[in-house]
Amino acid sequence: MLIGYVSDEKYVALADVVVEFTNDAGESWEARSRASGSIHAELPPGEYLVTLAKPGFGSKRVRMTPQWQPHHFRLLSDGLLGYAWPKCVRSGASSEFRVHSVEPYKLDLWRFGWDKEFIRALGWHDEHGPRAVMQIAPDGDYTRSGVGWNKVGYLSPHHLQKVEAPAKSGLYYFHASTAKGDSFTFPWVVAPAAPTAPIAVLASNITWNAYNNFGGRSNYINADELPAVPTINARQDLKRYHDAKHQTWGCDAYAPLSFERPEPINHIDPSEKITDPIEGRAANHIAPAEWRALGWLEREGFAYDLYSETQLHEGVLDLTKYRVLILVAHPEYWTRTMYDTVKAWVTQQKGRLMYLGGNGLNCEVELLSPLPPGDGSGVRGGLGAMICHNTKISSLYPDGMGGAESRFARRHESEANLLGVVFDPRGIMTAAPYRVIDSMHWVFAGTGLRVGHHFGQKSLHMRCPGGASGHETDKISKSSPKNVHLLAKGLNPDDGGAEMVIFDTPSGGAVFSVGSICWPSSLPIDDNVSKITANVLRRFLQ
Repeated sequence: MLIGYVSDEKYVALADVVVEFTNDAGESWEARSRASGSIHAELPPGEYLVTLAKPGFGSKRVRMTPQWQPHHFRLLSDGLLGYAWPKCVRSGASSEFRVHSVEPYKLDLWRFGWDKEFIRALGWHDEHGPRAVMQIAPDGDYTRSGVGWNKVGYLSPHHLQKVEAPAKSGLYYFHASTAKGDSFTFPWVVAPAAPTAPIAVLASNITWNAYNNFGGRSNYINADELPAVPTINARQDLKRYHDAKHQTWGCDAYAPLSFERPEPINHIDPSEKITDPIEGRAANHIAPAEWRALGWLEREGFAYDLYSETQLHEGVLDLTKYRVLILVAHPEYWTRTMYDTVKAWVTQQKGRLMYLGGNGLNCEVELLSPLPPGDGSGVRGGLGAMICHNTKISSLYPDGMGGAESRFARRHESEANLLGVVFDPRGIMTAAPYRVIDSMHWVFAGTGLRVGHHFGQKSLHMRCPGGASGHETDKISKSSPKNVHLLAKGLNPDDGGAEMVIFDTPSGGAVFSVGSICWPSSLPIDDNVSKITANVLRRFLQ
């Protein structure tokens, strides 16, 4: 009799897990998971207390009644992980740190600007029981509902691990470390209690969540839902690798993705400096890359307030209090509310938008209702999950999207209406410098650049090294405003270079777009990229 499957936090099958089934009469049966992670046992009908154990993973107990549909048991591997909940707050509000460790750990709080600023020590954490700060993974697909850490065994108010957000807005990181030298860092977006600067910057926390595959799903791996059985070998099992006709977004519907999960992709090594290359595959387009832009603002003397994208959606960010809004790196996933709010601010209220990224606002997401309090922590979770409305498409070219310029355009309008440019796959996963088109424009003042000159040769972006135009790039389209002005274009192959543009709106607003994910990774080290960005920002602040 097939009872179910057992897998880890990556939804990879676990073999040789010892499983004990105990009924209310005290009778017990033992089984071991097979190579596929499947668990077979001949059990009388009824409810069972199931105990699972495997070296290198946290043991646990769950109650379940065998059904015709296989149960999905999940175990969490030994290690060090964590997240703040909520992940984004205002100054003076509190979040709870939720850390998974199988040994005592130390926690510190840092602020990430041009320099990493130590804020305060949060002490060593452990309990009297063995492995007592080990978290427990829920069964089933917790990419939909969240991992729910700090819930089991955290009933005492003395177990709550709440931290008040500092007065200064910015990107903060919790640093967890153990005596053995393991470390894990996780971000915390702190918005101001009230506006303090003329510039607002958005952290792309919706995009962070779209790419986060903790639990076995992201918007790129098993985007619609978890498969019926855990993975054994990704190259053999995942359709994206063995099915030539597979489309990541070829589905009719997509299951929610919870925000309440650790984000290993946003980890920054405690020794990493802002001018160090951004190594790895994921970090180059999410929080570690955004840190480079925030640090650059501080180096150049520009005061800013940081908000998350979800705070823009919820109305925490009041754009009427700011002169300039900056989007950074890869703000790919937006709600329609966010888009319409920013567009109205730019076109009707003299707002100035700087889009220092690529493949932005490309897909509409729906943010689900707030999670209710009542988990014993006293912490309101905020927006709990999101649905990516990718629609059913065969490619990211217009002919693969029924003639639309983007997934966002299929449901609302092309983001080129607001940004002046829109992503297409030409030049994808390459990087190159830009070539000057209009050297007489004021954005190039003080650079010495002339028509045909190249700039943006230096970059910290190591996934796609080669220059400031890259990774994914945006171009002018038929949906761009008629007065969009082309300033420079990347030298990427297949005519895939990012197109740097600027345009004014009738209300006195303005938009500047660089159309490249790689741009922030050049800001700290490329003089011309820095000068051009500063020229625009100073003009927009006037």
